Formats: sequence, C-alpha cells, structure tokens
Amino acid sequence: MSTPTSLDLPDGVRRTTISTSRGVFAALEAVPGSGVCERDAALLLPGYTGSKEDFLAILDLLADGGRQVVAIDMRGQFETAGAPESDGYLASALGADVAAVIAATGAKHLLGHSYGGLVARETVLAGVQGASFTLMSSGPGALTGARAKELRAMLVALGVRDGVMPDRTALAAGISELWRAHLEPQAVTAGVPAPIVAFLAERMRANDPYGLVLMARHMLAAPDRTAELARLSQLPMLVIYGENDNSWSPASQGTMARRLGARRVCIPGAVHSPAVEAPATTASALTDFWDEAETIAAKHAASTAGMQ
Repeated sequence: MSTPTSLDLPDGVRRTTISTSRGVFAALEAVPGSGVCERDAALLLPGYTGSKEDFLAILDLLADGGRQVVAIDMRGQFETAGAPESDGYLASALGADVAAVIAATGAKHLLGHSYGGLVARETVLAGVQGASFTLMSSGPGALTGARAKELRAMLVALGVRDGVMPDRTALAAGISELWRAHLEPQAVTAGVPAPIVAFLAERMRANDPYGLVLMARHMLAAPDRTAELARLSQLPMLVIYGENDNSWSPASQGTMARRLGARRVCIPGAVHSPAVEAPATTASALTDFWDEAETIAAKHAASTAGMQ
C-alpha cells in the first residue's frame, strides 16, 4: 500500500465531495494559488488499498502548473461508499464511475496509479478520451510475481476460495486481524510515524470488504489490453514508474510503453509510489507531459478548423 509521509493539507488543497450520476465520491481538490485555472483539469485515481491521500505530496505542485487537480477515493475505498452489489466492482462498472467523475469535474487528463491504472484503462477504452492518459506504476495486465503471491495469500487468509465469499462481517473481522497481525507490525518496523500508522489502520478498516476482495481478484486476472489501447493513437499517453518498482516490473512497464507508443518516464530512486517517494520529480514529469498534450490538442484543433 502507498504510505503518505504527511496528512497535512498543503495550501490550496481542500477536502470535498464530487456528486455524479453514479453517486458521491470523496475527493481532494487542488487549485492554483492565484485561483485562476489556465490549463486543463486532471483526475487522479489511487491504487489497491490506497486513497486520495496518496497524492497529497504532489497535489499543490501540480496545481501550481495552472490547473485544477482532483484525487478521489474510488467506490468502496476509504471515504467513498461501497457498491451494494458485487457487480458494482466489475472493472467496467468502476470505469463507468470514473467516467461520471470526469463528466462532473470536466477533467481532461486522467491518471491511474497501480490498480487505478487498470480502472482508468477501462474508462478510456469505453470511449471517454480527454487530453491525455497516464499509467503510473501500473502494468499491462494481471499482477504477477511476489506481489501476486502476497495477494493470493491474503485472499486465502480471509477465507476466500473459488466460489466461496464470506459475508461482509466475517471479511471485515479478517481484514482487521490481517492489519493487527501483519500490516501494522510491518509499518511500525519500517519506522512509519504513529499518526500515519493510525491513518493506515483507519483507511484499511474503512474499505468495503467486498471491494477489497473483488478488486484483488481483478488484479490477479486482468487481461492485457495494451493492443486495444495502442489503437488510440491520437491520445497522448504516459507510462511513469519507479526504477525499483516491486509490483509490475520496470521492464514490463517499459515494454508496455513501447507497445503503446507512449512517453516513458522512469523515476530514479522510487519504488511503487513515485508520488510519495519522489514528489517533485513526479510532479514535474506530469506537468511537462500534460502541457505538451494540451499543445498537441490545440494544434490538432487548429488544423481541423483550417480544413473546414
């Protein structure tokens, strides 16, 4: 999970909610210090077991580029209500949620971190295409390697088997025990400050248990849709990741970038959460990409108008 280094809201960042045709989503919103947005807005999606707070270190830096930036908790994450039915956690349903948030905010740049990248991909492939699309520390398909083994072990520990799904109460109890016995000691051993540990505990227990299980299943079975994405040749894309990513390998993300014809940025010293581990470098890379994407869009619009 991504672990914020601070929970303080930077200047120009506020907590809010986004009301959409598909429900209400908890959000953090950042605007330029001048209050004037001269650039297209951006929407950021967190990863599995993550939340909007994972972007706290870069929100004000991105807004300083002259744009509104919104980070949300997806359905069932932290402060956004869960889905009443399991179908609400299908990849297509989560992608439709994101499309509704885009419609409500007017965001033109879409970024998905880790699992959020798989969800954002669904939105784009469903036809919602703005000024750009960014995959941050997210792979071409199903999670593999050590992290996949950890995820499968978690499902087993929660009593989840093929065709067997414990009820929400049992899952919630299992998640609390998983935190107490494994995740909290890991955070403490890693030297995470006590207030951040308390936040991580609150966030973990606030997630919809069904959402955690169904999102995990999706991450372990997600198909490679890179070829479909590559057909969207007019959409500027960025693949950005840490040089030491321990989820989807840097090599697999680099290969995905080449298949997409996307810009590729590898963040030195970062692991799986560049926005936390290297905020200034990450924010600069995103701002440069977004600015260039808007320039390309403006030139294309002018060219199209000239031909009419």
